Amino acid sequence: MAFWDDIAAGSRGMYAVSDFESAAYRLVAEQVLYHSDMRARSDYNLVERYERDFGRALEIVGVNVEVNRQLRYACAVPRNGRSTVATTNQTLLALVLRAIYDDAARRGDLTDDGEVVCDIVELAQRYTLMTQRELPAKGEFDATVKVLQRWGIARHLADPEHDGGPMGTVIHPGALAIRPAIVQLLGETALARLGSWSKPSGDTARWAEASVVDHEDDIAVGDADDEGIEE
Repeated sequence: MAFWDDIAAGSRGMYAVSDFESAAYRLVAEQVLYHSDMRARSDYNLVERYERDFGRALEIVGVNVEVNRQLRYACAVPRNGRSTVATTNQTLLALVLRAIYDDAARRGDLTDDGEVVCDIVELAQRYTLMTQRELPAKGEFDATVKVLQRWGIARHLADPEHDGGPMGTVIHPGALAIRPAIVQLLGETALARLGSWSKPSGDTARWAEASVVDHEDDIAVGDADDEGIEE
């Protein structure tokens, strides 16, 4: 008997086996499901309701399921870390966004969805201050943000799949929203690496022990096929 058969039957017709299978696949493939994203909302609701069952299902492949009900997102975090390669731009931008998120969170400056809104002017200033580099040019910057968006840690406010209120129309469309799962996916010790990036060498930086369960190393990248990632 398939794993989800009894669980689907227990829902008394509310959910089918395919609903559970689809949600489990999306959780692993995308790593983070946000209630505030229209396309992911039904899957998030299912994972939130059946968190223990999804945890049992993904345990066999070494993935922990964690649901933050306060900020309404679900994460799939691999337990066994292995080295991953990310481009310098991806590394630096992710680290700077995490630092900005922490500062805003301490001030309580979060949206209802737990996001931090950061305009490009502020981001450019913080990026230069923390890395001693200029923010990448628009084309390169947008490409980097797309990767971070697939990791579930940032998004353009103009993202049409998000319906979190009027922020996308009130704030400059070039602004970013830093998403709350960045705290789980980018560990505290990663922030200490900013000091060593003032004069980075080479085109890429190896993030050691990525995808760790205790979140105390770098970033738990869920999609190894994203651009800039090599296994």
